[in-house]
Amino acid sequence: MPAQTISPSLARTLLRATGWCGLGLIAIAVALSDFLARAPAGAVGMGAMLEAPSADHPFGTDLLGRDLLSETLHGLSVTTIHALIAALVAIILGGLAGAVAARLPRPLGQSARGIIGVFAAVPALLIAIIIIGLSSRGLAPLAAGLAAAPLAFVRAFDRVDTQSSHAYYARASGIAAATLLRRDLIYEFRDTLASVAARALAAVTIILSTVSFLGFGATPPARDLGLMIAAAKTTYLSAWWTASFPAVALIALIFFARMAAGLEEGERP
Repeated sequence: MPAQTISPSLARTLLRATGWCGLGLIAIAVALSDFLARAPAGAVGMGAMLEAPSADHPFGTDLLGRDLLSETLHGLSVTTIHALIAALVAIILGGLAGAVAARLPRPLGQSARGIIGVFAAVPALLIAIIIIGLSSRGLAPLAAGLAAAPLAFVRAFDRVDTQSSHAYYARASGIAAATLLRRDLIYEFRDTLASVAARALAAVTIILSTVSFLGFGATPPARDLGLMIAAAKTTYLSAWWTASFPAVALIALIFFARMAAGLEEGERP
């Protein structure tokens, strides 16, 4: 008998389900971080300096003797909370605004698409660094959300514009533009909200962790995963665990978010 193959649609569904399950586990870890952590955030002298992973310290300790299991949990919590704020900004100013613009009168919508498309062509990381440089590091989540918004806008605009040909016929039949806009926001944007949110979460997490690694993001004592990895630069080779465990936590968050977003028809990973 020939081997049965999984259809592309089922594979995408399984991919998304796995991603959301992973994000759910991360959400539980973040919600229980104070309970699961063995020490408060930033608590020094919890063990010997650069102690390797052991029963007492499963993730080892860093240069200041901080318990890395606790620090990784706290760092994951800071990264996740900041990423959620940034993703909300990207969804509203990017995905939602793009869907609305696609339902504006054609010349106005295309003009907005062209202007935002210019910003979407600029690397999001550069935009985030410029915004932080003009404001403050405390606004890093807002900067990451604004940096990710142009690409989200363009994706939403193009998806609605190309996949909703019914709108042209609806206008011809005399349906009011405001009625058509409400209909599309209720059905089309609602149906893609989960994918848009997961994709935005992955994008802003990468931006936030990178700006923190470069010194433009979170400030102590609120250390995120990017800052933890940057702080361990001097011990990458001599004490691998100081950066490895925060990096694994960061990769897991991005990986599960990207899986939850899934792949659209014909899209490459």
